[in-house]
Amino acid sequence: MMMRQSMLVPLILAATVMIDGCASPEPRYYTLAAGSSDTATTVPAGIPRTLAPRWIEVMPVRVPERMNRAQLMVRDGSGGGIKLLDTSRWTSPLPDELRDALSQHLQSSLDAVDIYQHGMPATTPAIRVTAEVVMLDADVGKRAAATIAWTVRRLPDGKILSGRTEAEVSAPGQVDGVVNAYRQILAVTAADIASSMLALER
Repeated sequence: MMMRQSMLVPLILAATVMIDGCASPEPRYYTLAAGSSDTATTVPAGIPRTLAPRWIEVMPVRVPERMNRAQLMVRDGSGGGIKLLDTSRWTSPLPDELRDALSQHLQSSLDAVDIYQHGMPATTPAIRVTAEVVMLDADVGKRAAATIAWTVRRLPDGKILSGRTEAEVSAPGQVDGVVNAYRQILAVTAADIASSMLALER
């Protein structure tokens, strides 16, 4: 009986090691929100200051359904194939990640207040921003690119300006490099949007 018990101990230890070795690594979470040193969005010099805040309403960014996933999506390096990175995930749904990043840049550069989900009287002047990802693409360690169509609408009169931002930047390193590249692209997009928002004030 004692011999059987002594044999069980190494077997249990071996099984534990095998289970630990087969365990999936914990996912790492990423956000497109910029750090405090990354929020400077380039807009035309001499932005006019107003006595009242600039009210903006940045809507969730529309993305193709295939991209609306928790995992980051990148090229797999085999002739245009795509793969999901199960251990690299967004901290929130991608449409919200994109919205929050654009809002952050616009609020910082235009001294604006985002009223999304807070509501304002229908007669209060504001600018609504809508955007749609046409293309979002990355090669880990190489580059990231995006095409984002956007519209700014002045409320309550409904005057509209639309545009499209196309950008490609290098993405050195691993997944961190891809995320930083996406942040740069969103900063460029926010700058284009901000220029159109200022044009609506003229």
